[in-house]
Amino acid sequence: MGFLHILETIRNPVLDVLMQGITLLGDETVFLVIALLVFWCINKKWGYYLMSIGFIGTILNQFLKLAFRIPRPWVRDPNFTIVEGARAGADGYSFPSGHTQSAVGTFGGIAHVTRYNWMRVVCWVLIVLIPFSRMYLGVHTPADVAVSFVIATALVFLLKPLMDRSDRKPDILYWMLFGMAVLGILFVLYVECWPFPADIDAANYASGRENAYTLLGAVLGVNVVHYLDDQFLRFETQAPPLGQVLKLVLGLLVVLAVLEGLKIPFAALFGGHPAAEAVRYFLVVFVAGCIWPMTFGWFTDIAKKIERT
Repeated sequence: MGFLHILETIRNPVLDVLMQGITLLGDETVFLVIALLVFWCINKKWGYYLMSIGFIGTILNQFLKLAFRIPRPWVRDPNFTIVEGARAGADGYSFPSGHTQSAVGTFGGIAHVTRYNWMRVVCWVLIVLIPFSRMYLGVHTPADVAVSFVIATALVFLLKPLMDRSDRKPDILYWMLFGMAVLGILFVLYVECWPFPADIDAANYASGRENAYTLLGAVLGVNVVHYLDDQFLRFETQAPPLGQVLKLVLGLLVVLAVLEGLKIPFAALFGGHPAAEAVRYFLVVFVAGCIWPMTFGWFTDIAKKIERT
């Protein structure tokens, strides 16, 4: 907490706004957009790489949150203040930092595979700034940030050799994604069966339980998408620039529509049980990985016709 109190003394309105903007780059929405951009438009293998880092890291992150149940800094020290604009995005337990996990995993993964030095430098800068922003805003301690940083970095370096070998041995990717699904199942069993203490914070437990089902649906969806694409679809990621823009922008709108459109109906259908999130996110991943890529050839043809006119 001492370091956070030091940062508290250097806050000013300009830095507050700047750090709130930087911290948004560690949000799960940014991870989703980047993962789909790579998966749809650049290289499917590296798309799976980023998704594996993200999902495995998030499962471990959420498990640690419920296992240690460490309150946020301002709860631990009532005399400590945070930047109020950051409070809305700081729900759940404090340890470890989810934004740091997402940022270091996503941008670390990109830095590890990109051929462009300028992109590598940008990623490194963000890997430093986003975790720092979480401490500056007062929503995480150095310990929260450090543990997430180590986990994400380890996944970046441990999974890369497996992805490299998957070109020669495709079964490696199948087993890696299967292992990710097993982790998802184990996490759901943990939140449902572990004898948590009676005084556990109800809101934080409910958040962790919902996240467990969300992650399970997503990782099962990735497994199904990989199998169907490998065996049947085999969609192409390359297209003329206009085709890439169209399939990315329209695809994100489709994914968003499915994600938000199913939320209320599924909640009603499942009676408020978080299993609704598992089914919803499975369908979102299925649409993003199987249904939408079926349109890619059409966008390529449109782009080529426009270029010829």
